[in-house]
Amino acid sequence: MKVYTYSKARQQLASLLKEASRQGRVQIRRRDGTTFEVSPARPMESPLDVPGLRTSITSKEIVSVVRESRKRAIPAGLPNIRMQPSTGATSRRSKRRPQRGARRG
Repeated sequence: MKVYTYSKARQQLASLLKEASRQGRVQIRRRDGTTFEVSPARPMESPLDVPGLRTSITSKEIVSVVRESRKRAIPAGLPNIRMQPSTGATSRRSKRRPQRGARRG
C-alpha cells in the first residue's frame, strides 16, 4: 500500500485516486503522524435486485396465492390492522389561508 504525504496527496490527487482504485486503498500521512486511508466506494446495490427463477406457475396463480394468504386469520398477539384503500391525497393545508393583501372579514 502506497503512503502519500498530505502535500503530495493534494498535488497528485488524480494519481492518488487511480492508485486507490487499482490497489484498493492508499494512505495519507499528516505532519503530526495521523494517517487516513482512501479507498474506492462500493457500488450501491438494491436489496430488491435478486435473480429471477424459472417456474411453471402463472401470474394468475401467484395473485391467487397472495390473495388467499391475505384472507387468513391474524395470529394471536398481533394487532388486527386492515389496509384501507386510499380516498385521495390529503393536505396539511386543509384550512384555507387568506392570500397576501386580502382583506380579512
